[in-house]
Amino acid sequence: MARIPYFDTAKATGRAAKTYEKLPNLNIFRMLGHSGDMIDGFIKLGNEILIHGDLDPVLREIAIVRTGVLRGSTYEVYQHEEISRKIGMSEELIKAIHEGPEAKVFDETQRQVMRFTDDVVRNTRASDATFNPLAEKLGYKQLQELIITIGFYTLVSNFLETFDVDIEDPGHKSGVKLPGMQD
Repeated sequence: MARIPYFDTAKATGRAAKTYEKLPNLNIFRMLGHSGDMIDGFIKLGNEILIHGDLDPVLREIAIVRTGVLRGSTYEVYQHEEISRKIGMSEELIKAIHEGPEAKVFDETQRQVMRFTDDVVRNTRASDATFNPLAEKLGYKQLQELIITIGFYTLVSNFLETFDVDIEDPGHKSGVKLPGMQD
């Protein structure tokens, strides 16, 4: 049960009201309403990561789900496991994210993303051992997208857990549609 009441989105004003016109009906967004117009910037950054980034969507979702697992964010893990399925990730791969970087199902790049994510979430600054291989493989742009993704979803996980945001009821249609998602 949420620690504070969900925001009545019909009472949103300013940029927040315009933002709510485009958002799916998810508890995270209903909880964010108390932040006023700040929701607009939150959604813009999230959309940059999820829709406009160059990072491979599978690598992105591996990093997001792993961040949620490490931060103990049940809601985040639940939502992004659903997104992972919709972009075609196998159940075996999704399960492996919970196991850790040494799970056999990962290819070498996925394993490096897992190690890097673990390193950043646990230590803030990535070590040379996790940074250098990915800098070489992904290049600077995608590496920066990866660190921004991990940082954003650390913030999201902290928000979700601090306010005890509830997972929507089973069968709830989120309305979330990202490029590459299957129905």
